[in-house]
Amino acid sequence: MAPITRLVLDVLKPHDPGVVTFTTQLADLECVDAATATVVEVDETVKTLRVTIEGDDLDLESIREEIQDLSASIHSIDQVACGDRTVEDPF
Repeated sequence: MAPITRLVLDVLKPHDPGVVTFTTQLADLECVDAATATVVEVDETVKTLRVTIEGDDLDLESIREEIQDLSASIHSIDQVACGDRTVEDPF
């Protein structure tokens, strides 16, 4: 099976921890080379983030566990890239 090299996740998280702490914790995972979080929506108690994670062989379960440890949850998996290169979405 081809390795997962990019994930784009819709994540719902409380205001604490902050977005910087949340993203750096994900980037510190062994399988992750880079992580980016973009705030999409802010509610009274939660934020919705679009989280993009890249690496040579991403481990979805360890990423999911870290997100849960940070009191957040994956709402949906919006993009998955696999293989030796990433195909850019033309839209």
